[in-house]
This record gives sequence, structure tokens and C-alpha cells, in this order.
Amino acid sequence: MNQLLLACQFLPLLGLLLIFLSKGNEKRIATISFWFSHAMGVSIVALLSLWAVAGFPEYEYHWFTLYEQGDYAFPILFYLDKVGAAYLFCVWTIFAIIVKYCRVYLHREQGYKRFFQTIFGFVFGLNLIVLSGSIDMLFAGWEIVGISSFLLIAFYRHRPQPVRNALRAYTIYRFCDVGLLLGAWMSHLLFHESSHFSELSRLFENDAMPPAGYLSLSVLSWLIILAASGKSAQFPFSFWLPRAMEGPTPSSAIFYGALSIHLGVFLLLRTMPIWSYQVLPRLILFSIGLLTVIVASLSEKTQSNIKGQVAYASITQVGFMFMELALGLEALVLLHFMGNAFLRCYQLLVSPSIVAHLLRVEGAVDTDFYIKNSSSLQFLPVSIRSTLPEVLQNTLYVFALQEGNLERLVRNILWNPLKKLGAKINAAGFKVKALVALALLGLVVLAPVSGGVKIYLSIPVSLAMVLVSFGAFSEKRSPMNVWNGVALSSLLAGIAVWLLNSAALTDVALFLTGIVPAWLLGLWVLARMLKHENFAEAPFVYRAMAETRPGMSLLLFLSFLGLVGFPITPAFLGQDLLLFHASNQHPWFAAPITIAFVVNGIAAARVFLRLCMGRPTEVCVVDQSR
Repeated sequence: MNQLLLACQFLPLLGLLLIFLSKGNEKRIATISFWFSHAMGVSIVALLSLWAVAGFPEYEYHWFTLYEQGDYAFPILFYLDKVGAAYLFCVWTIFAIIVKYCRVYLHREQGYKRFFQTIFGFVFGLNLIVLSGSIDMLFAGWEIVGISSFLLIAFYRHRPQPVRNALRAYTIYRFCDVGLLLGAWMSHLLFHESSHFSELSRLFENDAMPPAGYLSLSVLSWLIILAASGKSAQFPFSFWLPRAMEGPTPSSAIFYGALSIHLGVFLLLRTMPIWSYQVLPRLILFSIGLLTVIVASLSEKTQSNIKGQVAYASITQVGFMFMELALGLEALVLLHFMGNAFLRCYQLLVSPSIVAHLLRVEGAVDTDFYIKNSSSLQFLPVSIRSTLPEVLQNTLYVFALQEGNLERLVRNILWNPLKKLGAKINAAGFKVKALVALALLGLVVLAPVSGGVKIYLSIPVSLAMVLVSFGAFSEKRSPMNVWNGVALSSLLAGIAVWLLNSAALTDVALFLTGIVPAWLLGLWVLARMLKHENFAEAPFVYRAMAETRPGMSLLLFLSFLGLVGFPITPAFLGQDLLLFHASNQHPWFAAPITIAFVVNGIAAARVFLRLCMGRPTEVCVVDQSR
């Protein structure tokens, strides 16, 4: 079983590498995709068969320990139970269908190779989530799935709207990463070496003696629910999913109709012993699901396209799953997930055929052609809405058209305050910034001789870290300033942790070995890209360098991943180490460092999108408020 677990995990990655190294011939790419999807299917079927013969045990496989020092360890740990088996079966079935479908559907598409690379990367990340044995490994897969979504939403990169929607979805992903990052940190802090998924249920066997305090468990539960709500597009984050349908129909089917939309449910199933221990998190989860069902079911009825209707229908069903989880109906949730996944995948894949059929019918008739949509608010024959007063009916209709104003709500609460604060920071003069930099440098120089006082010096350093991140987030005129701001914020995070704990110097250095090379590579690439660009004249224009300079765009993408702590460099492990050391000294520091990491990722993603996306022969100016 150990070898089959590894095969299920790494066959998609091997397929991705072979597609990347191929010369772009469609037939060769289709052949590689076919054989590797089937090889993964054989591995999954064999694994599940052996697991069933063994009596459906909770199986754990510790491959090796990636990093270990003192009380900290990052094991490469795989875990299989009934929840993972159900998700793994759906992954294989739907992925095989999508690969077979796309080999023909995307014929002669300009991004044929790019699509299959991204879809194989997505499945690699998805299998990593499903088979992860700890929350740290789950977060690695979480990041891979997020960046794959980011790339596929912006697949049609010639049009500004898909690019804007890709950034919108990635922004929600990154914000909800706060919940998962802090959740991983708190699980280490509260459960120590017992944070593996296989051990969670045993920690909560004694109802009278929980493994941690009630307040700590409540905070951890809220963080998990936040991460799950963002990933599964639940209230108040429901608005991003219909906009994510800008990508190709097959990617919408596998991502937002079938698999990715249910990852929040998977996270809740994996961590059920934690958040289900108390009544309040259950009430919060039930309320989120209920609000989502109300808003999404209304919004679905006013969508003008099939994919938007399917998106809101899927959101509604996941809302019901949240309510079922709050009631403790775990087995029902698994059946509900499998049914909804296959149904939404089917609906999205046949939607182009339905549209083509209706167009043919419309062209064949000689009279006016009207479609009576039974799901429309206007034509629904019998409903609760039809029994309401006319004023209230119109109010509900406008509410549904505006999709509950959830996007405006999230923007006003989260992004606009950050932008305003960042704009004020950027507006500060050079003398003010230089004075602050000299003061921080003096603090760092004096730290070794100041004994215990240096712990308190981490407070202004951590504050500067967050402010620099906000400044990079609000900067749109100079990509260089954004890049340097993200790198400086990461450097300040390392310095602040070192001030908190001198013994963390080695781990801080490990973190910087991922950040510094990515920063330097990005600086070199940006200097080459922007050599003949004038951002003073048109700072908000997409530059389309993914087509005009594809090699440089690839290097910029890799440096972007390294700079934001994606799991391809030591920076990913370093982020976890910084949070670990901070929690051992002063737990308060986990919040600012997490916020800085999240905001840095959004700022760097904006730079990549603006430089690499767009149409080479045209100028596409976007709204400055985005």
C-alpha cells in the first residue's frame, strides 16, 4: 500500500513534467495525459481494493521527515480513511473524464499545453490534500490547488475580465489562508506532536478533559471554518465562484463544479473532532450554511448564463453540506458530496451542447423564439416569492441581481481599508521612510547587546513588516517597488522572529534562502522586462509579456512563487518555522506575520498579472479600483 500511495501522489507530477518538456505537439500531449490519467486510476483502484480487503482501516504511512530540529518536525505523512477514499475515488473518476473530454474539446486551442500542465498540477495538489496526514501537508496541497485555480481562471488572458476575476479569486484564497496558517500554528501549539489527523479523534475521547482550553479550541475552530468558507465559496465569500467560470468549461467542471468547491467540506471532515467539540462552532457553521443557501438560491435564479446558474447551485448544495456537518451527519455529507460532484461535472460538460442545440432550434423556426426558464424568478409558476407582496417581490429580485452585495461588503470591510492605509504609507516622503529605516537598523544593531530588552524591539519591527506589506499591496505604479516591498516585509519577519528568539537564527536563515534568491531573480527579470516600459504614462495597462517574452514570464512566475512561500523553495517550510518560534515566545506575533505573508502574496500576484497578461497587439486598460 505504501508504494501505491506514492504512485497516486506523484504520477500527476510526473505527467506534468513530461508535458512541460514536450514540444507542444497536441497528439503527444494528449497521449501523455491519457496514459498518466489511466496509470493514476489503476493505482487508486488498486490502493482502494487493498484497503477494502484489509477491512477499511485508518492507514497512516510515514515516508520520511523533511525537517526536524528540537521540538519541531515536518514529516511527509500520508493518511487514508473513508473520507479520503471517497474523495480519492471522485478525483480519479472526474479527472479521467475531463482528460478524455479535453483532448477533443481544446483541439487547436492556443493554450492546449498550458491547460494540461495546469490541470495535472491541480490534481497533484488535490491528491496531496486528500492523502495528507497532517495539517502542514494539507496546507501545501491547498496552495498548489489555489495557484492552479489562479492560472486557469486567467486562461483566456487576452481579455481583461478573466484576469481580474483570477485576481479576485486568488485574493479570497489568500485571505482565507489566514485561517489555515494560524490553524496549523495553533494545532502545533495546542497538540504538539499529536497534531496528526490519525490522532485527532483520540485526543477528544475524554469529554470531561479536552486537550486544550475552551477558548483556544473555539479560536482554532473559527479559523478552520474561515478557511473552509473561503475555499468552498460560502457566505460571505459566495460571489467569487460564478466569476471563476471565466476559464474553459472543463476546468470549471473539475474545479468549481465538482472537486475544488468541496475542499472546504473536506477540511471540516478532517478536523471534525476539533470544531465539533463545542456547540458554538456548530451554530456558526450551521448559520453560514443557512445564509449561503438563502443568498445563493436567490442569486442563481437571476443568472443570465448556464455556468453561473450551475455555480450558484453548487454553492447552495455545499451550504446544505455545512448544515449537515453541523448536525453531525458525516456519512450523509460524503454521499451528498459524491452525488453533487458528479452531477455538476455532467451539467457543466454538457452546457456547450445545450447552448449549441438551442441556437440550432432558434435558427430552424420561422417565428420568434422564446425560452421559458422554469428556474427564473420571473417565470416560476408556484413559489414562496409569488405569494409575497409585489414590493417585497421586487426587493428580492433586486437583491438576487446584486448577488446580496456580498462583494461590496467584503471589499469595504477588508480591502478598501488596507488600500487606504497603504496609500498613506506610500505617500510618505523619502525623508520619513529613510528615518524609519535608520531607526529599525539601529534597533537591529543594538539588539545583541541589549539582553532581554531585544524581545520588545520585535514589536516595532513587526509593525514595520505589516506596514511595508500594506504599502506593497497599494502600490500600482511601480512593479519594482512592489517587489522590493514584499522582499523587505519578509526580511523584517525574519528579523522580528530572531529578536524574539535568538536560537531561531538557523531557521530564519533557512527561510531567507528561499526568499532572497527569488527576490534577486525577480529583480533581474523585472529589469529586463521593464527596460523599455514607461509606467508613468500607463501604470494600469496589461503588458502581455507571457506571449511577447514567454521565457522571462516563466522566470517571473517562478520567482513570484518563491517570494510568496509557495512549496517549491525552503521559504514554505520557513514560514511554518517562523510561526513555530514565535508561538514559543509570544503567541501574539503569529497574527501580524500571517497577515504580512497573505498580503504579500496578493501584491506579488498583481505584478505578475499586469505584466504577463493581456493582448500583445492591443492595450487593455482596467479599472483602477481593482
